[in-house]
Amino acid sequence: MYASKVTNLSESITIAISSLARELKVQGRDILSFSAGEPDFDTPQIIKDEAIKAIQNGFTKYTAVAGIPELLQAISYKLSNENHLTYSPEEIIVNSGAKHSLFNVFQALIEKDDEVIIPSPYWVTYPELVTYSGGKNVFIQTTQENRFKITPEQLKSAITPKTKILVLTTPSNPTGMVYSKSELESIAEVLKGTNIWVISDEIYEKLVYDNAFTSCGSISQDMLERTITINGLSKAVAMTGWRMGYLATKDKKLRQLIVGLQSQSLSNINSITQKASIPALDGRAEQDIQKMCQAFKERRNVACELFNKIQNLSVDLPDGAFYLFVNCKNVNPNSMEFSKALLEKEGVAVVPGIGFGAEGYFRFSFATDLDSIKKGIARIANFCQS
Repeated sequence: MYASKVTNLSESITIAISSLARELKVQGRDILSFSAGEPDFDTPQIIKDEAIKAIQNGFTKYTAVAGIPELLQAISYKLSNENHLTYSPEEIIVNSGAKHSLFNVFQALIEKDDEVIIPSPYWVTYPELVTYSGGKNVFIQTTQENRFKITPEQLKSAITPKTKILVLTTPSNPTGMVYSKSELESIAEVLKGTNIWVISDEIYEKLVYDNAFTSCGSISQDMLERTITINGLSKAVAMTGWRMGYLATKDKKLRQLIVGLQSQSLSNINSITQKASIPALDGRAEQDIQKMCQAFKERRNVACELFNKIQNLSVDLPDGAFYLFVNCKNVNPNSMEFSKALLEKEGVAVVPGIGFGAEGYFRFSFATDLDSIKKGIARIANFCQS
């Protein structure tokens, strides 16, 4: 009766846990939620001012499918100036959030039984999009000892004649790890001479705390040609509800196909969002972005220190993003059981690692105030000791 490609999709565990936490809160429970991947900061004022100005000026009509010229130019400038990536405005498409960018790319590239290599732990949506597109997920299991990063040897072993795409996320959701330039160079060496695309999800790139960030496509001309760069403004600029993502590709045919797909589905993204996004890309909101990044770094340090004082829990200091991926194997290796019991007994919502393809862990978002973080970790400590 219904299309199997839709009925076979799983609900996001992140959203499911967040929804359960909200339900308990409505029932009167004192719930602290650390499950959602959403900054608690307000959108910078300069961005809101641009949106208001756009409305007052009547900028409320359809736009070009790929985005207005001035926004595409701002993205091109940002990628060149900050990431050393040479994409012209004609090689960029604006989408309704980075998730929509990914959906478009998978739909345009994957044919039945094409293999997509995804390092695990992974963001929950990647395998669902691959399955929906008719592809086959090939997971590379990483280890905490290796900072949850794939090695060149693992990548070589995973490649087959059917391999179409490698998905890389740096910084990572859920682990917060960041690939260094030398690590990306090693991966690039393995891919040289193949026809494998790289989808580089860089949505957390401005939330890197201790070392420099390197874009995959900046490694070499070969990597630039094969890489589809995915980014957006949700995480680092606190614009989750504005729904602004973008992709960039050197492949003109791929860009043309995605524009065609988008023209028959979404058309253009919100015109007001497009105008408002420009100061987030041209440097005018940079001071606000840096303030948020500094606050996240302080929260990371405090949360990580507190977790590592809890007997039977452990966590490595993440390089970026706003998550801790906490090892709970010595308390309960079943992460779903652990997370449900924690929510029911202590009113603390975290996301079980099984949803990210890594059992024995849970994801804790520190995208909230320090008092809540301290209170939440104290409850987790009580839960682990009871």
